[in-house]
Amino acid sequence: MDRPALTQSLFGQPLTILNLGLEIFSRSLQMQQVPVVEVDWRPPQVAHLRFTRQGIDIDLANQEVCRRIKAGRPVLVGMGIAKQVIPNMHERMILHAGPPISWERMCGPQRGAVMGALIYEGLAKNEAEAAALAASGEIEFAPCHHHHAIGPMAGIISPSMPVFIVENKTFGNHAYCTLNEGLGKVLRYGGMGEEVYARLKWMEKVLYPALDRALNKIADGIDLKSLIAQALHMGDECHNRNRAATSLFIRAVAPALMRTSNDNETLAKVIEFIDQNDHFFLNLSMPAAKAMLEAAEGVEGSSIVTVMARNGTEFGIRLASMPERWFIAPAGRVQGLYLPGFKEEDANPDIGDSTITETAGYGGMAMAAAPAITKFVGGTPEMAFQTTLEMYEITQDEHDAFTIPALNFRGTPLGIDVRKVMETGILPQINTGIAHKEPGIGMVGAGILRAPKECFEEAFAALQSL
Repeated sequence: MDRPALTQSLFGQPLTILNLGLEIFSRSLQMQQVPVVEVDWRPPQVAHLRFTRQGIDIDLANQEVCRRIKAGRPVLVGMGIAKQVIPNMHERMILHAGPPISWERMCGPQRGAVMGALIYEGLAKNEAEAAALAASGEIEFAPCHHHHAIGPMAGIISPSMPVFIVENKTFGNHAYCTLNEGLGKVLRYGGMGEEVYARLKWMEKVLYPALDRALNKIADGIDLKSLIAQALHMGDECHNRNRAATSLFIRAVAPALMRTSNDNETLAKVIEFIDQNDHFFLNLSMPAAKAMLEAAEGVEGSSIVTVMARNGTEFGIRLASMPERWFIAPAGRVQGLYLPGFKEEDANPDIGDSTITETAGYGGMAMAAAPAITKFVGGTPEMAFQTTLEMYEITQDEHDAFTIPALNFRGTPLGIDVRKVMETGILPQINTGIAHKEPGIGMVGAGILRAPKECFEEAFAALQSL
């Protein structure tokens, strides 16, 4: 019997069958020369949670969270010294990336960055003194996230460091971040040594005053939301690729820099420093994300993630409905590309607050906008494209300001929903740098990984109990 002819005669046109579930059905049809499309579909791994125990509609709560995030308008309004502008910061406080952690449990690069910061502050003469002071209990350690701040990699902010001040003009809240030092042996990767301290001092004494003077002359500040939106159209994802965004920032600040400088050589060095560091804008894309997300916290019943952060030992998330509570799992291992002379065995587990970009709907969520990112973190352009498509499966919404040309200007995936992560088993994609596991060495590569499942399981269980 001619099966294709029979089916075509029955329905009057060629048929294609979609198969959901067991592959044995499609194989049987294929053996009979019937065209079959196998659909990768699985039933939800957990039941869909629609209401909290108190009767709050979770979907409505999530819509409000995403509305606030999308309405946010982060603007760079100025700069300051950390101890003078960050709320509750003091002379003996060091802020760090990720969830709370003690000196004894800190990973190598975070310890290195703390020791380096204490030497930079003049509180210790050498690494041994710095380690002893850090262990003495005289220094208070706290997460950047507890102080409206954000820090890449080790995320160390010490009292004398200059910071950017970002204001969410829609809601009035502020976020803070240090200035990006560049790549290689730098403090945020745990690097120590005279060249590290000299660079930090130059940034404090030359770069910061120049930028501060310039920003004081820009009456309305610099609209970071607009720069991020433009950069996504120019091939950045604004986490591990910030080349276009850094160029846009130079265009925005250069006229004011020139008008407020009386020293052409200093001005040239300031512009060269920014121009030669493609990641300079990372320390602006991060507080921009923090400012947008923090305004969405406190919505009862929401299952949307508003913080993802790592301290190199643990990975933590927080929900819009429970902004004071961390859900924690061991930090993952990064798969990536390594600098010459380094290999996977040298790498520290995942570290840094920079996952705030994925949380806000760009970074790994927007990889389809930045196929060239795969030259830095590994993978292929096809993988980058598919990653963004997959992220729509676990998000509540799509951003109306951040769009992707390759997807016909579709909005980036926005609002990681713990319920969808649990139902699909799909974990958020993260782009990141890689620090050496030993203190003092610095950056060894960059790569990608997924967030650990355990913290989403814990958050989902807490949501079920609300």
